[in-house]
Amino acid sequence: MRKSMSALCIMTSALCFSVLGCIDSVRYSPDEIKGFSVAIQENIKRGEIVPGMTQQQIRYAWGSPAVVNVLKPSDDGKYREEWIYTKMGLLKTQLIFVDGKLTHIISNEP
Repeated sequence: MRKSMSALCIMTSALCFSVLGCIDSVRYSPDEIKGFSVAIQENIKRGEIVPGMTQQQIRYAWGSPAVVNVLKPSDDGKYREEWIYTKMGLLKTQLIFVDGKLTHIISNEP
């Protein structure tokens, strides 16, 4: 009896973890994104990013990055940052921002 209860608890926990791990949480309210263009609002809602988006827009679309690195300024003195997002510890996407705007997306995702 104890073994079957223990096995049931483990299976239930694993099922909850797998289901909840697949749910995307909303990272914004409609009021927070209403000032953006319709195209940017749609990108955020779909969880898509495009060059030119601001850091705040990226956070609304993808959430907070796993790592943030401050890079040396560009040749013309502009502030640069690198954000790194990871999935399952293997897949990595690097985002490069210049003066707060996304300029480069570097990914090893298929």
